[in-house]
Amino acid sequence: MLGASCVETAWAADARSGPDGQSVMLRLEFEPREEPLAVLCLGAHADDLEIGCGGTVLTLAESGRPLAVTWVVWSAEGIRQREARDSADVFLAQAKTKVVEVKTFRDGFFPSQGDRIKEEFEALKRRVSPDVIFTHYRNDLHQDHRLISDLTWNTFRHNLVLEYEIPKYDGDLGSPNIFVELRESVARRKVDGIVSAFPSQTDKHWFSTEVFLALLRLRGMECAAPERYAEGFYGRKTVLSLGTTA
Repeated sequence: MLGASCVETAWAADARSGPDGQSVMLRLEFEPREEPLAVLCLGAHADDLEIGCGGTVLTLAESGRPLAVTWVVWSAEGIRQREARDSADVFLAQAKTKVVEVKTFRDGFFPSQGDRIKEEFEALKRRVSPDVIFTHYRNDLHQDHRLISDLTWNTFRHNLVLEYEIPKYDGDLGSPNIFVELRESVARRKVDGIVSAFPSQTDKHWFSTEVFLALLRLRGMECAAPERYAEGFYGRKTVLSLGTTA
């Protein structure tokens, strides 16, 4: 399950056994509350969020707790912008509230636009107070992805930040330390949603159902997910609230 945030930690040992008959590790869950869980999703380009954390967003939306999602795509123009907005509508269909922002910073040139992007991050911090933030993996070899990750940590210093991964030609996948188990139906709905929402990318050699499902299956194997699929994240700083002693 998804790790708990600094502010609202609910944790308990789960006694169920994994596929090999062994007990599963301690599982952390968000507390069930009536107020919406505030989620901030940050993606450098159209389709990054869907690839990196789309299954987790769909799972959260079906968890029973209402979601208030702010979904920010930093670079998308023309058909890519239309695709990004249409896809966000699909992936966030069950959110209680959603704010979708699609910006037009130049793809591939984020480091040279860092001051302007930093100003946008500061403005974003004044508008949202997220319980959890999804952003790019800090060691991603794409320069745009790395900048968004760095600015996330620079801007939101007291929030739960989970870094997602994007498969690509660079071969920069690492070893995630947080996993979100996905039902097989959600995994396939995520992948089908990506492939159908971004037809402009189908000529890319890495943009395929097989690649996306393969990564979900690999992460599912690593965490012994009951239905075999999972998304992996990097949690660099997490605070567990264990209650106060008398």
